[in-house]
Amino acid sequence: MGRTINDTDISCLRKQMGSEIHTSFPLAANTCQRWTNHNTIFNQKSAKPIPLNLKGAPDLQAQAEEYSYTYTK
Repeated sequence: MGRTINDTDISCLRKQMGSEIHTSFPLAANTCQRWTNHNTIFNQKSAKPIPLNLKGAPDLQAQAEEYSYTYTK
């Protein structure tokens, strides 16, 4: 299961990490991460990850720091 249209970064991460598989933060973040090319096959070489918006989720912020993911507070 991946990111849905109505998911925020926080809701996507919580959904991925709370699944029966109990996905790790890096796997969940890679599933939920958005890219500057809107996750399409076009402009893949120049695409950059958009920082995760983790405002109001200090537990996820700590994990993002632990695994060196960029995020906004």
